[in-house]
Amino acid sequence: MESINMPTMNNGRYASIQTIEWDMMNKYKFYPLSMLSSFSVRCILYPFTVIKTRIQIQRHSEVYKGTFDAFQKISKYEGIGGLYKGFWISAFQIVSGIFYITTYESVRHFLQQRGVHDSRIKAMIGGGCASLVGQTIIVPFDIISQHMMVLGQLERRGKTKIVVNPLNINYHKMSKLQVAAEIVRNIYKTDGIRGFYRGYLASISAYVPNSALWWSFYHFYQDHLVRIAPVGTSALLLQCIAAPLGGCTTVLLTNPLDIVRARLQVQRTGGFGHTFRVLWQEEQIRIFTKGLSPRMFQSCIFSFMIILGYESVKRLSISDEYKGDVKW
Repeated sequence: MESINMPTMNNGRYASIQTIEWDMMNKYKFYPLSMLSSFSVRCILYPFTVIKTRIQIQRHSEVYKGTFDAFQKISKYEGIGGLYKGFWISAFQIVSGIFYITTYESVRHFLQQRGVHDSRIKAMIGGGCASLVGQTIIVPFDIISQHMMVLGQLERRGKTKIVVNPLNINYHKMSKLQVAAEIVRNIYKTDGIRGFYRGYLASISAYVPNSALWWSFYHFYQDHLVRIAPVGTSALLLQCIAAPLGGCTTVLLTNPLDIVRARLQVQRTGGFGHTFRVLWQEEQIRIFTKGLSPRMFQSCIFSFMIILGYESVKRLSISDEYKGDVKW
């Protein structure tokens, strides 16, 4: 992250380092700690991903009236396991997360060397590039996990209730591993390798701007918080406040794109433009609020926890020569 307060000089050296750069860390410590932190956050917040996905793909409010209603119904009819459908497939996002943060930090470092010093510009470009790399890796796993999230869900079509099963899988007597394998087999049988990248452009269209805006707004709010915070306020505290603010702002701007992405990948609704038109016909202005509350809550908590974990991991991974110069 960028520096919040400019450190003072002491005999030609910074008295304290508030920006922990990529080359200041011990990567043998950073990567394992970063993966552990990311996995812990995903364990806590995954139910909101399931709820968000189910609300996004339903028509109008036929099954779930909102986040709390979805949580109650899934817990009642499917148990706690229903809130973690597809979790182990989705957990592969940890791998893409490593590539994401490596790309983000590398791009920032590259831009810094090329004379770009505006933190928001570096963050926006770095965040966009990082998301492009991360999504290229994770989209196939994302598609599989989304199919598992919605499989078996009841959906009302007029006066008739149907069971959501886009791939027509006989899943009742299968283990979770067998269900995942059957989903993979059916996707490949239907569309080949392309099937695992269905909605890829929609994912890029949703997540690249989301990532770029998130990092940019994060620095924007961070800069403003610094101006009003008392002298000596913890840099980590300000970062943990700025992150949810950036997350909420980004969600409000990009929610329709995320709904289109989810429908493309699960319901096989055709191209991006067609899916958006169908969604608009169904929802009208509600396209901006559909699934917004779980996504907003998830983004707010996720942003806070990711920054808390990421910045803490960076501090714990600092090379010995810089330890005395880094403050929390």
